Amino acid sequence: MKIALVLGIIFLAIGAWFLFGKTSVPESGIISRNGLHWHAELSINILGEALDVPAGIGLGKLPHNPLHTHDRDNVIHLEFAGMVRKDDIKLGKFFETWGQAFNKNCVFDKCSGSDGQLKMLVNGKENFEFEDYIMRDNDKLEIIFQ
Repeated sequence: MKIALVLGIIFLAIGAWFLFGKTSVPESGIISRNGLHWHAELSINILGEALDVPAGIGLGKLPHNPLHTHDRDNVIHLEFAGMVRKDDIKLGKFFETWGQAFNKNCVFDKCSGSDGQLKMLVNGKENFEFEDYIMRDNDKLEIIFQ
């Protein structure tokens, strides 16, 4: 009786692991299966004032967040091991890690309206994806509120 109970629990655990433990990501949602080490440069300009991206974003606790900064050089490091999904490297994820607001309407506490308009450039071209933008190696990202 006890052996049957133990075996039942083991089978339930294995079944739960197969059912819930594996992530079902469509192939189109995968960037890499073997990790990546990319860098994107982020500049933020609010009403004519350039703001530095702080050093140490995402490095406050172990394990470090794969989206992080090392220095005050405005470089976002994307350092992943294993599978990397598109959702993992969205610009909005970096802002979440930073603890700052960013979406199609707002950056920090500045929102499009009578005080100004938010726009974003990616590699010199206007981009309307904002928080959903999937960062790539060597991207030059500009967030401008004017």
